Amino acid sequence: MSSGDRLTQALVDVCAECFDAMATILTALGDDLANRRPDLPSANSCYAIVNHCIGVVDYWAGSFIAGQRIPRDRDGEFRATGTVEELLTRLSAARARFGEWVVVGLTEGVGDRNLADGIRGGSTRAAVLATATAEWALLHVLHDLAQHVGQMELTRDILLDEQDRRRDKSGGQS
Repeated sequence: MSSGDRLTQALVDVCAECFDAMATILTALGDDLANRRPDLPSANSCYAIVNHCIGVVDYWAGSFIAGQRIPRDRDGEFRATGTVEELLTRLSAARARFGEWVVVGLTEGVGDRNLADGIRGGSTRAAVLATATAEWALLHVLHDLAQHVGQMELTRDILLDEQDRRRDKSGGQS
């Protein structure tokens, strides 16, 4: 296996670990808690975080690398709500697409540098588009996914603690 093949497999595998962790957290929380924001300033729900991560994958890997110009509303990603089942289906599809896009990025490079003009609100990193390599974009996706898994773990812990405290105050009834 060449070093390029090893890098491709490593990126796909480590991102798959992130996708799996997200799915596990969403499933454990269920629809109600997955859509609930902790009582903290500017906090996001786990549903919104995963929705945002799908946007990250589609923007950087699908649009920037693969040139597919996938529409994105970055701000709207954080307001999204829905069912865990629907989001898990979308997450699974993003995971499958990502593996294909990693191969494209590492063999063909960047497919569309003109995203700043073509996809409104696609990134807070628009200045990077002129110089970023496909490798940079893929590592950026990995970085984002990993940090958001940590955010989801903290969010889950806060929500479950809040739920337990409410249950304790009500004498064991939720």
